[in-house]
Amino acid sequence: MLRAAAAAAAVFPSRFAAAPAVAAVEEVRSPLLRVLGALRGGRVSTLGRRARFCSNSAGSDSEAAAAEAKAEDAVAAEGEADGKASSAIVPTVLRPEDCLSVIALPLPHRPLFPGFYMPIYVKDQKLLQALVENRKRSIPYAGAFLVKDEEGTDPNIVTSSDSDKSIDDLKGKELLQRLNEVGTLAQITSIQGDQVVLLGHRRLKITEMVQEDPLTVKVDHLKEKPYDKDDDVIKATSFEVISTLREVLKASSLWKDHVQTYTQHMGDFNYPRLADFGAAISGANKFLCQEVLEELDVYKRLKLTLELVKKEMEISKLQQSIAKAIEEKISGDQRRYLLNEQLKAIKKELGLETDDKTALSAKFRERIEAKKEKCPAHVLQVIEEELTKLQLLEASSSEFNVTRNYLDWLTVLPWGNYSDENFDVHHAQQILDEDHYGLSDVKERILEFIAVGKLRGTSQGKIICLSGPPGVGKTSIGRSIARALNRKFYRFSVGGLADVAEIKGHRRTYVGAMPGKMVQCLKSVGTANPLVLIDEIDKLGRGHSGDPASALLELLDPEQNVNFLDHYLDVPIDLSKVLFVCTANVIEMIPNPLLDRMEIIAIAGYITDEKMHIARDYLEKNTREACGIKPEQAEVTDAALLALIESYCREAGVRNLQKQIEKIYRKIALQLVRQGVSNEPTQEAAIVTASEEPNGGDSANKLKDETMEDPATENAAMTNADTASKEASELDLLKRTVDHDVHPAETPKEAVLTDSALSTDKLCTPEGNKDMEGAKEESADKAVEKVVIDSSNLGDYVGKPVFQAERIYEQTPVGVVMGLAWTAMGGSTLYIETTKVEEGDGKGALVLTGQLGDVMKESAQIAHTVGRAILLDKEPENLFFANSKVHLHVPAGSTPKDGPSAGCTMITSMLSLAMGKPVKKDLAMTGEVTLTGRILPIGGVKEKTIAARRSAVKTIVFPAANKRDFDELAPNVKEGLEVHFVDTYNEIFDIAFQSETQTETS
Repeated sequence: MLRAAAAAAAVFPSRFAAAPAVAAVEEVRSPLLRVLGALRGGRVSTLGRRARFCSNSAGSDSEAAAAEAKAEDAVAAEGEADGKASSAIVPTVLRPEDCLSVIALPLPHRPLFPGFYMPIYVKDQKLLQALVENRKRSIPYAGAFLVKDEEGTDPNIVTSSDSDKSIDDLKGKELLQRLNEVGTLAQITSIQGDQVVLLGHRRLKITEMVQEDPLTVKVDHLKEKPYDKDDDVIKATSFEVISTLREVLKASSLWKDHVQTYTQHMGDFNYPRLADFGAAISGANKFLCQEVLEELDVYKRLKLTLELVKKEMEISKLQQSIAKAIEEKISGDQRRYLLNEQLKAIKKELGLETDDKTALSAKFRERIEAKKEKCPAHVLQVIEEELTKLQLLEASSSEFNVTRNYLDWLTVLPWGNYSDENFDVHHAQQILDEDHYGLSDVKERILEFIAVGKLRGTSQGKIICLSGPPGVGKTSIGRSIARALNRKFYRFSVGGLADVAEIKGHRRTYVGAMPGKMVQCLKSVGTANPLVLIDEIDKLGRGHSGDPASALLELLDPEQNVNFLDHYLDVPIDLSKVLFVCTANVIEMIPNPLLDRMEIIAIAGYITDEKMHIARDYLEKNTREACGIKPEQAEVTDAALLALIESYCREAGVRNLQKQIEKIYRKIALQLVRQGVSNEPTQEAAIVTASEEPNGGDSANKLKDETMEDPATENAAMTNADTASKEASELDLLKRTVDHDVHPAETPKEAVLTDSALSTDKLCTPEGNKDMEGAKEESADKAVEKVVIDSSNLGDYVGKPVFQAERIYEQTPVGVVMGLAWTAMGGSTLYIETTKVEEGDGKGALVLTGQLGDVMKESAQIAHTVGRAILLDKEPENLFFANSKVHLHVPAGSTPKDGPSAGCTMITSMLSLAMGKPVKKDLAMTGEVTLTGRILPIGGVKEKTIAARRSAVKTIVFPAANKRDFDELAPNVKEGLEVHFVDTYNEIFDIAFQSETQTETS
């Protein structure tokens, strides 16, 4: 036996390298080899890779390699004494034809064809042990037989694995009855656990049972029936099988691996092997495959195989048609989605990814990571939920965009991010004084707020309301407060606001939904403690979308804004650290619940002295530089500014004053340009300045830029600018002196040379002496006088005066009294005139004119009644009111007038007419009177005091309840005034109608 194995091992390489010696077989085999070789892309004998395959399940590549190695170690050659064509089966130590009795292995799914591997699972431990023992005894063969279906079952219907379990339970004769008689002699290539890998060799037929457990049977080896190799029908059938296989092989690369493996174990193809190969790799029913296995007639076997491969080709075509139909069913949106996904993948590889959900989530997580420690827990929970939701949504859905925008807002807000505040009171005082002149009460309140914050270590947000006329600097005060506190500044106006959603935000479900103004503010400034200026809060509208004034309650209430809820975000926001500053012109227009939450700081306006300081130190200087005019080229005198303030700009603010000053300097600029003046530095001059004065020039330019940018110029900056102006004036004076020496005949009055003229001065070079005289003559021609604006020529620049002197009379005549009034532009004086229309018994009546409001009409009726009572008390014999029809008029009838502060003035006017006595000279009064003669307090004390000073009034009468308001006024406002505070009208009577002698005595 060992010699036979050695001889077989020596013969084995030559049998794979060359074809058999039979010429007829070579002729038949050659066309098959050529066709299949072309299909496989190379020679059969040179295929380098071996692939294991099976009909029901696949094992690992390592198992296949181990099985092949095992088979090659056991190779033995067939004896050539038989004189038959070799089957090229892999020989073993025990020749296959010597196996007359084998252990029967049931195959549940497919039969095993010669040349093919098949792994099976053996659950019977006794059977498995027997296979292991046979393999050890160099009998590595067994019989593989397909199991029949149970009687009464349809083989085409797939059922559960109950039948498999029953097969494992069958033993002996019962198992033999369930097996097909024809099977395959299988070589056991490997056993791993309960898995046994089989390699088919030749056909077997069961003859009788030898042993029941494990089932061992006697077998006969079956051989193909003789056939004519040159039969045209067989050739044609085989060629058709090859052609069909070629078509199928084009569609499946797995079948090419079958070809390679089969040829390695079975040698070259011939007709019987071609039929076996086609049936084995087809996906046909197991009983059809069994039919091919049992067929020994080569022609019939080829026909059966042809049917199977034809059916396989039809299945392949059906597969392609199904794939094509499914592809056609993909809609345009689905195709676009696929393309978008591919585009995203490409962008991601190129580093261009922007809209991917993962990138979005990473961006949002990166944003919130820095704020995670300070961010409230409930906000973090909402962000996590929304991020999870974002991953589950399609990028093309509308809900995706809503969620993305929501996360964008949630993660961008400055949760717990506070700016470092500056609690230095002296620093704040300096900034407030730099930006605004006067307003001591406002500055004091701000300094109090900073002082409390310094003592506490933190500043709690407050609601400050600055009320006052337009142009007094309410908005700029808010900006200065923010700069003093080192807080971010944000301003939004609510004038005319009628939609609650602007404050509270929209619901996220609405199209184009946005958060409210406060959330937008926090996103813009980037800190949670900004200074928010709510402008024009007295001009809130009320529309169909709700009442914004009521919506502001939650925003401005210190007890509620700790958990301010925006409709869009739907998570509480802490606004307790925000400092709110509101501005209003008239606090009476603010709803009381809203007003109750504010701290009112009234800004009455500026008196003439304050306006002079502001105009000289801020407005005039900044306007001159903004117009590009040098100090030596124009001057506005104090008399001109005073006339401008008194006759053109009497309003409480300084906005109109700034406009008038800008108007003056625009006209001056036009006048200078028409005279040929150009203040633009030439390129050569700029180069010289940059090279000779690198530090001084830069600092001067920087000072100029800062001054132009900031209307409220710092004191230090103004000092530097004045110094620079003086130096420039001295330089011009020096040049004028040189010019005067060159041209002694010309002595222009207060003249300066233009820059272009100065640039032609070549005194410093000897070569320039020849051209000096011509240049100086040209300079003299272009010399311009300094433009001086005085009260005499002020009208040429700003037109005729807008206001005439409010004081019409030096000494008010009988029946005329000066009153004090408050207007939106500040305070003003007005005369109340009373005259007698007719006289007769019982004709006492009162006529009113001057476009008076309902309150003033009532005041006039009360004044008429109280005046009659006082006259009756003072002069019982005087029957003026009983017999006279009196006409009371308030001048400027085109201006509506109303308010409860003209009662005492009307009484005094009526009594003056009734008694025929004029009132005291330079007297003005204000106050409301009751029917019993009591004087009620009034408002606008500062404005009315300023109006009295403007009209050169010396004596003022105020209600006694307003004494505290008057005491709080600045000393310069109260200076030179004689003020009387009265409780009853009798005190006013004594003051208004006292004689000159009494006045001197008092």
